[in-house]
Amino acid sequence: MSAFAVQLTKGFIDSDIELEDHPALEELRRIGALEKEGKLWKLSSLYRAGRLYIGKDGRGYLESEFKEQKDLLIEPDHLGDARNGDIVVAKRFIGRRGRASGKVVAVIKRAHLFTVAYTHRDEQGNFMTLDIRTAEPTHVKMPGMDLKAFKIGTVFKVDVDTEEVLEVFGHLGDAKVDEKISLALFNRPDAFPPECVTEAVQIESEVNRAEHEDRVDLTHLDFCTIDPVTAKDFDDAIYFDLEKYVLYVAIADVSHYVPYFTEIDKEAKKRGFTTYLPHKSFPMLPRELSENICSLKPKVDRLAFVAKITLDKQTLLPLKEEFFEAVIHSKHRFNYEAVDGILANGYSGENETIQHILHWLLPLQKVTVRLRKARLKHGFDFRSEEIKLTIDDNHELVSTDIETGTPSHSLIEECMLLANQAAAKRFNGDGDSIFRIHEPPQLSKIEALLTELAAIGLYVEEYEESPDLIRAIQAEAKKMGLEAEVDAMIIKSLRQASYSAHNVGHFGLGFSHYSHFTSPIRRYADLILHRLIKTQLRNDPEEAEYLLRNIDPLCVRVSELEREATKAEWDFRDRKLARWAKKQIGAFFEAEVIEAGESAKARLLGDVKGVEVHLKGDNLMLFDKIRLMITEVNIPQAVIMAELVQKLEKEITDL
Repeated sequence: MSAFAVQLTKGFIDSDIELEDHPALEELRRIGALEKEGKLWKLSSLYRAGRLYIGKDGRGYLESEFKEQKDLLIEPDHLGDARNGDIVVAKRFIGRRGRASGKVVAVIKRAHLFTVAYTHRDEQGNFMTLDIRTAEPTHVKMPGMDLKAFKIGTVFKVDVDTEEVLEVFGHLGDAKVDEKISLALFNRPDAFPPECVTEAVQIESEVNRAEHEDRVDLTHLDFCTIDPVTAKDFDDAIYFDLEKYVLYVAIADVSHYVPYFTEIDKEAKKRGFTTYLPHKSFPMLPRELSENICSLKPKVDRLAFVAKITLDKQTLLPLKEEFFEAVIHSKHRFNYEAVDGILANGYSGENETIQHILHWLLPLQKVTVRLRKARLKHGFDFRSEEIKLTIDDNHELVSTDIETGTPSHSLIEECMLLANQAAAKRFNGDGDSIFRIHEPPQLSKIEALLTELAAIGLYVEEYEESPDLIRAIQAEAKKMGLEAEVDAMIIKSLRQASYSAHNVGHFGLGFSHYSHFTSPIRRYADLILHRLIKTQLRNDPEEAEYLLRNIDPLCVRVSELEREATKAEWDFRDRKLARWAKKQIGAFFEAEVIEAGESAKARLLGDVKGVEVHLKGDNLMLFDKIRLMITEVNIPQAVIMAELVQKLEKEITDL
């Protein structure tokens, strides 16, 4: 359900409503769908808001959001102009056979404001425009222009309502068009609105320490950052007081520079997240902030919001957790590879700053190893493989690498986890903050997983608690040499992590309280959490009341935006792999079956990682090693087809 739908269901005051939702709000008022309860407006009992699903038979279903409600059936003649996936308001009535049915009275959020289409000719030579999502014919028009004049394979951005071309993206033969397609399909904007940029350039470009005397001055401490080599925005810096066992996690103080209702804040709320493609990031904040004044660059003063965590030297449990605004001066910027090298081989250089930092950083790394070991007694370590692409200036794939966690990654991760937990523990969890939650798996999903595992000969005893069951599955998978493959299956069976105003804990991490505090440059949820903690520090109940009145719809909004950003990144990756595969048609590859049955899929085993193909072939079992031939590649939909050549005996694949 959309943020606006949550507001309609739970209640709102007019000033809560985003500008883009005003037309829908006025329409609902006009038809009398709203009623007032105390100070709040909400949908009257005859109306319901939710996401619409339309089946192949043309009938719609308004998905129920609450256990006590049933899905509303909506007959085709009661759908109006609503489309599959739209968020709608429907009026309930008793339909045929006494079943509760509904009629769409307003579309409050389109599933897609625009689509992406391309020109195509079928085998008979018929010209058409196809939807790039579905490959189905779609109507496209361009006033004053005959679309047949464009080269076959031309890609357009098309308004869903008017069916008119908004922009010509380019041609499918040009790999640079992929970026525009992936961003458009998942509504990830590139350029910032002019008024947003105007605000950004007016913000100070350096910190004057004298203007921030109310902040704690930590500029004397040897803070450092550890990030990827290519990083341009530095959210976090760390320092460890070795004598007192006090960890300082300093986070970019974005909320100082981005007040409510500014153009920058409005745009950040729309984007929700920074989107990362192999060659470029598409930031949540203008680069004037994200890569400059907000970024905790080395050797300059920066404003930070600090979590100060005192640890017990024996148990490593937090004894005291404090939050405050500060000024820091990061002494050095490390990258992950450099720290891994030092951890493995020691430091033989003569840089005194690095030597001072290593005096506390090396002991801290040993502390984080202990923290991780303790954490994994309650949480999980899933072996998920991140595929990193390298593309050239023409946006063609050059190479792929598998990114794995290293000691330096783990060092930073454990520090961030401590800060995120400390932030979450400041709140009760009953609608008073924004939590990062991960619910336990559904029983039906676990049963389906066990059935799949049984097919490959992996059996475990029944356990009352799902964490014990998952650990038992992982132990058996390790014996079979299938840790990564089975972990991927487990991850698919789990619920997605999301944001919620109501804390239910984080199943995967094994935490009772968890939130996102450490990345406000690239995640809007963290910015909101900073603002909430500051209302506590400043004892500002009025500001807290405003934030919390809208916290439920905000959690829905950022959860949806997170999924869209991730999908855009995945879509771009698939398009690059498909272009590579197009050049391999007729070539043979060894592969591993990752899905069996009618819709079998296999993952290629070779230098190029992450390539998944749809497979034609019989009698395939999960994780079979096979030889296949790439037969066809659909560039618009980024689908790779292959045929089974032969199954491989274990001895062959081990050579």
